[in-house]
Amino acid sequence: MKKPIIEISNLAKNCNEALILAILSEKDSHGYQIALEIEEQSGGVFKFNHGTLYPILHKLEKDGLIKGFWKDEGTKRKRKYYSITKNGEEYFAGQQSGWQNFFSNFLNIIGKKKYE
Repeated sequence: MKKPIIEISNLAKNCNEALILAILSEKDSHGYQIALEIEEQSGGVFKFNHGTLYPILHKLEKDGLIKGFWKDEGTKRKRKYYSITKNGEEYFAGQQSGWQNFFSNFLNIIGKKKYE
């Protein structure tokens, strides 16, 4: 079986999708909650602003990797929540494998001692 490839030209896109799908693989969440979870779990290394996050969520939804649904939160207004689909779970599994392969090879190259 061919290893999934993370293309250098699409690093940011693939990274953002993988982070969002990772959160949604744990539980259904609304956009702001997804952004907070990513920031918290990464110790502040990864941050999303609304201008970045929502277009990615809309694309993932359009591609059938996640689905959105409205949820009434009592006295608060309705919020759009997202859940990962079966296709999204399969895509995310490929992303996980691709990122593991990418970083293994990346660290193999940059971790070499150059001054021996």
